[in-house]
Amino acid sequence: MITGERMAAVDENAAALGVPQKQLMESSGNAVARAVRDLVEPGATIAIVAGRGNNGGDAFVAARFLEEYDVTTFLLGRAGNIGTKISQENWEILEQADYDAREVRDSSQFDLPDCDLVIDAMLGTGISGGLREPVATAAQAINAADATVLAVDVPTGFDADGGDHAANRIEADHVVTFHDTKPGLADLECPITVADIGIPAAAERFVGPGDIDLARPDGRNGRPNIIGGGPYTGAPALAAQAALRAGTELAFVAAPDTVAGEIQGYSEDLIVQPYEEDVLTSKQATDLLETVENYESPVVIGPGLGTADETLEAAQQFLSDYTGTAVVDADALQVVPDLETDATLICTPNRGELARMGGPEADDLEAVADDIESFAADLGHVVLAKGADDVITDGERTRISRSGTVGMKVGGTGDTLAGIVAALVEHADPLDAAAAAAHVNGLAGERLAERDEHGFLASELLTEIPTVLWDEGAPNV
Repeated sequence: MITGERMAAVDENAAALGVPQKQLMESSGNAVARAVRDLVEPGATIAIVAGRGNNGGDAFVAARFLEEYDVTTFLLGRAGNIGTKISQENWEILEQADYDAREVRDSSQFDLPDCDLVIDAMLGTGISGGLREPVATAAQAINAADATVLAVDVPTGFDADGGDHAANRIEADHVVTFHDTKPGLADLECPITVADIGIPAAAERFVGPGDIDLARPDGRNGRPNIIGGGPYTGAPALAAQAALRAGTELAFVAAPDTVAGEIQGYSEDLIVQPYEEDVLTSKQATDLLETVENYESPVVIGPGLGTADETLEAAQQFLSDYTGTAVVDADALQVVPDLETDATLICTPNRGELARMGGPEADDLEAVADDIESFAADLGHVVLAKGADDVITDGERTRISRSGTVGMKVGGTGDTLAGIVAALVEHADPLDAAAAAAHVNGLAGERLAERDEHGFLASELLTEIPTVLWDEGAPNV
């Protein structure tokens, strides 16, 4: 089962793997035509009612595979306003090849002819709320018609993500959906056909540009708290700066007052909140818990924290009582296996830390991805295992990020990753945020490696993070 949002990400990943959306649309249209042949005999009269998105584009393709039928294609809206290039191209093919293709520029112009079958391709996934004109008039006419209704991907007005179905939605007799079934389709009282359209399994398994789009912030938001520092000062500063570069509004660092000034010295953009201890203690954990629960933003705990017994006990106390989302990194990871908490944890161990937590020990993490998935399931938390290839899993779903370079073995790259995760989890669920963050961090390293394969520093990743996140013309924040 796959949501509409996730399906869009998979489509984009498939394109990055060499299977362009135009090819997928051709396969989808062919699948619609096959479904038509199963429902009506050659010579039957068919009305295609299409919108201006890719859902309509699938139906434009289908019309070309239905030569043995009497087909009329209705486009709701002006052809010049078709929303995607590939849908526009497929509409133009119908016009140039003299298919019966008509624009419906106003709802008053829509007149559904008598027909044996209607193909509903008006609106696809990701649509919620009541239908508006001219779709509302078309939907009313289709529902009232004495014809079989075949919906493309999902019935118009059916919300494939949130379940906010329109009251005036299409009541389909059959649905042909693509790649995988969509949430809620099984509840419909009609047959559902899932068509394989040639999307490689790798488009779901490997993290790609679609995952970044899925998790990308649409504005500055979030005020993560980084709890770290003491023995080491650079790590929490890197994590906090990475969070800012990935779109957070502010970034706080809680650290001992003995090192607070040094951490502040790394960047004037950080808000450093010192406490009167040399290391994290039980008292400070209690005070910090009250502070972060009020902010309702993610926590990063572990960078530079140290491994003193008192510190680890305080970290365990904090995480046991915390109820929000925490990215657990570095020294704090060792308290997680014995932890009972209501918090949502995203654990980011390297290969050695993963083994010490009780996970598999391997040089090639992808080779033991199934074992890491089982470990995450037992742990009850998301695991982002860092290696040459990163493995990201919540115990049920597992993703592999293949981005990165040997130069990222330099210290501090894991701290930047933790900060990126904290930023993206404000906008995406923990697994999607962790997967996208791993890919962004790795791609930032690849960009640096193009200039200097072995000599770049973790701090230099900070300049590349926003360029990776907001490439492809996406708005910067």
